[in-house]
Amino acid sequence: MPYSFPDYKLQIRYFFQKKIPKGTKVLDVGPGAGTYWKALFDLGYEIDCIEIHPPYIEKFKLREKYDNVFEGNILDFDISKYECIILGDILEHLSVIDAKNLITKITEKNQKCLVAVPYEMEQGEYEGNVYETHLQPDLTPDLMLKRYPELSLLIGNERYGYYVNNKKNK
Repeated sequence: MPYSFPDYKLQIRYFFQKKIPKGTKVLDVGPGAGTYWKALFDLGYEIDCIEIHPPYIEKFKLREKYDNVFEGNILDFDISKYECIILGDILEHLSVIDAKNLITKITEKNQKCLVAVPYEMEQGEYEGNVYETHLQPDLTPDLMLKRYPELSLLIGNERYGYYVNNKKNK
């Protein structure tokens, strides 16, 4: 769905204020309704987004929120100009191999990355959007750390977790 759990959004805002310098170029991947823009827009970041489902761009007025809005798939997008990538409720929509490759690519470029995932959540298409299907409905805190060793848990509970790459981001 184009929305995420409300868990820890204030803590994520605080994390950005403490760990991500003002002026940082941030890419919000799959912004849906613009949850992370809402949390961060007034903190001095340059925030762009890439959305794979074109109807969401208009429905959620993304062009009125983000500095730049791109339509496309993150797997085909040049992320090199960004210092921080937000993958909020994205990994579960990618195959394991695509998700691993994306996390590795971001980490190898020494970019900071914030990942948010729901745990053990089955989901099919939503309102005709096949990209909403969860290809990794089996995610758990333990499986996240095994499957994605570049990531470490920042904060979480029994249903949702936030992870960062490179322990230096903590």
